[in-house]
Amino acid sequence: MTTDPTATHTQIPRRGLLLVLSSPSGAGKSTLSRRLLQRDNNIAMSISTTTRPPRPAEKNGVDYNFVTIEDFKKMLDENAFLEYAKVFDNYYGTPQAPVEEALSQGKDVLFDIDWQGTQQLAQKAGGDLVRIFILPPSTEELERRLYSRAQDSADIVQKRMSKAAQEISHWPEYDYIIVNDDLDHSDAQLNAILQAERLKRDRQTGLLKFVSNLVDPDDN
Repeated sequence: MTTDPTATHTQIPRRGLLLVLSSPSGAGKSTLSRRLLQRDNNIAMSISTTTRPPRPAEKNGVDYNFVTIEDFKKMLDENAFLEYAKVFDNYYGTPQAPVEEALSQGKDVLFDIDWQGTQQLAQKAGGDLVRIFILPPSTEELERRLYSRAQDSADIVQKRMSKAAQEISHWPEYDYIIVNDDLDHSDAQLNAILQAERLKRDRQTGLLKFVSNLVDPDDN
C-alpha cells in the first residue's frame, strides 16, 4: 500500500509543483517515475497523449492516451495542450485539464517529457516547475539498456542512440542532474530533491498563518 511519507506530521498548506523528469531514452526515467508513484500518493502522473502505437503491455489511459494524428491535431487547434512535441514521427502532448485538476486538489504532478516539452512548460509554469535531467553513466550502458528492454527494433535503437547526444546537450536547462549508474541511489536522490522542493518557503502558502499562530496564538 502506498502512503504519503509526511502524512503523520504537521501539514502546512502549499502550492503543488510540477516535477519534470527528462533523459535520453533508456537512461531510466520511466523506472524512476514508477518507483516514485508507488511510494508517494501525493504526486500524480501526467498522462501524455500520443499518436504512436502502444507497446506490448501498455494500456490506454494508464501509460498514454493513444489517439490518431487527426485527433491530436484537433486538440492542438483547441489549445488543449500545455506542451507538445514531435519525436520519431510521432506526436506527444500534455493535456492541460487533468494537470490543472490535480493541482487544484493540492497534488504534485510528475512529467516524463523531453527537453522540447520542458521548454514549453517552463513558459507557462514559472516557479512551480522543478526540472530534473537523468543521465546514463556511459553511452555504452545506454545502448545496452535499449537493447535489453527489447521494446524496439535495432533500427529504432540506433535512431535513439543518434538522438541521445542532442538530448543530453540540453542538460544545462535543468535544475538538477542525476547520473543513473545505480537505480537505488538515483531513486534516493530523486526523493531528496522532491522533499526539499516541497519544503521551500515560498511554496508553503500556509506558512505565514502557521508562524503567526506560534508567535501569538490569541490573535488567531
